[in-house]
Amino acid sequence: MTVSVPFWDTLRDQLLGKPSEEIKECHKPKPILIHTGELSTPHPWHPDIVDVQIITLGSFAIAAVPGELTTMSGRRFREAVKAEFETYGMKNVTVVISGLCNVYTHYIATYEEYQVQRYEAASTIYGPHTLSAYIQLFRVLAKAIATDTVANLSTGPEPPFFKQLINSIIPNIADRAPIGKTFGDILQPVNPTYRVGEVAEVVFVGANPKNSAENRTHQTFLTVEKYEATLTSWQIVHNDASWETRFYWHKGLLGLSNATIQWHIPDTAQPGIYRIRYFGHNRKQDFLKPAVILPFESTSSIFEVVAT
Repeated sequence: MTVSVPFWDTLRDQLLGKPSEEIKECHKPKPILIHTGELSTPHPWHPDIVDVQIITLGSFAIAAVPGELTTMSGRRFREAVKAEFETYGMKNVTVVISGLCNVYTHYIATYEEYQVQRYEAASTIYGPHTLSAYIQLFRVLAKAIATDTVANLSTGPEPPFFKQLINSIIPNIADRAPIGKTFGDILQPVNPTYRVGEVAEVVFVGANPKNSAENRTHQTFLTVEKYEATLTSWQIVHNDASWETRFYWHKGLLGLSNATIQWHIPDTAQPGIYRIRYFGHNRKQDFLKPAVILPFESTSSIFEVVAT
């Protein structure tokens, strides 16, 4: 559309406030349904720091674009980047576009498409000169690659760290253990014996795994350990990065939760005595006091793995 709808404009003005005259002028002829570029609570409603990137493999250049180019935008973009490479001595470069990279900024329409405001143009969020802006940035990258001056480029401002955005948008609540239990207590024990190919499973009183992500010393949610009699010690054979392990967090009500750990025992597992350990962090929140993150760990009972 190139005309606004009074009903939606009135509703927007009541809920979010009116868009500025500057942003109206910037986006003409697009009518401003929601002025996302001016909304920043709790974080910017649209990306205001955008990554651009080119990767070259010989004469093959991958342009990592953080949006979706229309067919004509893509043609103009590729031609401009290819021409920039050729201007500075890199001939016969094949330029391909890899869209939706690093961050998503919706569509990138041509100036002419933007004037009509069909779907792609209506979803072009940075105004009618969006394509020109991307071409300008990617020409800088192409020139730097062709002239071997990439090290001289400014990296620019850092985009916000995604985890910080999610943490503040979805706040944690205090974790709780069932009455009479504490974090890490076993709710469902392992079996005494398993055969190769079976699944060893144990369920613990859990806490939100996001608490552990906030703790910089956290390494793994679990380990599978084998007792080595010759060393009289337990040796780690798997952690949460292992293909054979699974960690499931089951969220309950009012901060209650369970953690299920599975070990899909592979054919390569050596017969012997094993145990599963759980590592977590619970959020403790006392009245009118700052929340604190407390580590805990637990160990299953031992079990034997026997050959099939």
